[in-house]
Amino acid sequence: MIRSAPRNVALALMTAAALTACATGGSYVQSDPYGNPTQQQNKTGRNALIGTAVGVAAGLLSGNSATERRQHAMIGAGIGALSGAAIGQYQDRQERALRERTANTGIDVSRDGDNLTLNLPDGITFDFGKSTLKPQFYGSLNGVASTLAEYNQTMIEVVGHTDSIGSDAVNNRLSKERADSVAAYLTAQGVQSARIETLGAGKAYPIADNSTDAGRAQNRRVEIRVIPLRQ
Repeated sequence: MIRSAPRNVALALMTAAALTACATGGSYVQSDPYGNPTQQQNKTGRNALIGTAVGVAAGLLSGNSATERRQHAMIGAGIGALSGAAIGQYQDRQERALRERTANTGIDVSRDGDNLTLNLPDGITFDFGKSTLKPQFYGSLNGVASTLAEYNQTMIEVVGHTDSIGSDAVNNRLSKERADSVAAYLTAQGVQSARIETLGAGKAYPIADNSTDAGRAQNRRVEIRVIPLRQ
């Protein structure tokens, strides 16, 4: 289960216990011959803060108390924090690894300061109006998962977005379910669930013109934001 944001030391201890559990527990109930999930269970994700910018979950390290509590709990759970020049160097290495492992997959990797964002386009990840990951995307997402598992001194925000067609209720639900699907797959591949938060942003943060087919296709996406833990 993707857990709620930590609030106190007690939850930090619970997080520490969770980190020793099997990474695949509760994520998927069946696997294909390659260890990839084939049947997804319902997931309950945690709410996250999202900024405006270009549709990414911005401003998470702006000093708000919820983010600071989550950082402190993760550090208390044994996930080491970074400081000074080590932050940029760590993210430099992770960025290179992500770019190498997502080359020619359709996944776009961008950077804003020390934060990395991966854009997963709707067309290669989900069928229209669906929240089940396409099996042909497993290989691409495996490269992302292996990198995030290796570089574990980071928090991960998974945010689903839709185009403007349909009601807010439908789009909010679909975007959250898609974010949960991506988060669940990452967890099933070994990324610690305590590091992950999910959010369904619906149609609130377009990056292109919703009046055109091409623009709507760009707006239907899941973004993974990778944020370094700071001391």
